[in-house]
Amino acid sequence: MSSCIFCAIVEGTAPARIVYSDDDIVGFLDIRPVTRGHTLLVPRVHSTGLDDLDPTIGSALFRAGQRLAAALKSGPMAADGVNLALNDGSAAFQTVFHTHLHVVPRHAGDKLSFAKGFLVRRDPDPDETAARVRASLESAG
Repeated sequence: MSSCIFCAIVEGTAPARIVYSDDDIVGFLDIRPVTRGHTLLVPRVHSTGLDDLDPTIGSALFRAGQRLAAALKSGPMAADGVNLALNDGSAAFQTVFHTHLHVVPRHAGDKLSFAKGFLVRRDPDPDETAARVRASLESAG
């Protein structure tokens, strides 16, 4: 689907800081992160939302989310917890209509900075963050 930015990222024709990749799923840093390390996981095959998401790919999407969440908690990102979110439809605040899972690292006591992240939504050093997320995945195996 040529007009889909996430399809272009999967194809390698649009820039992104890729941190995860397997046969079914690609993960990259959100360009407007709520917290440092906020990653989007997207199926390689386009689907607009849950209605047209192949259940097998949906399963792969959440497996990748679990793997990334565990890595973010045990590796250099040192998250204390993780939010997984999938916004399905514009009423649910979906803005890019390619199914995607948000993996948002959380830290104990971060409620104020988490709330501020919804307003600011920027990472001061996304290249270094991408390296830390990749290192987290590598250390998790």
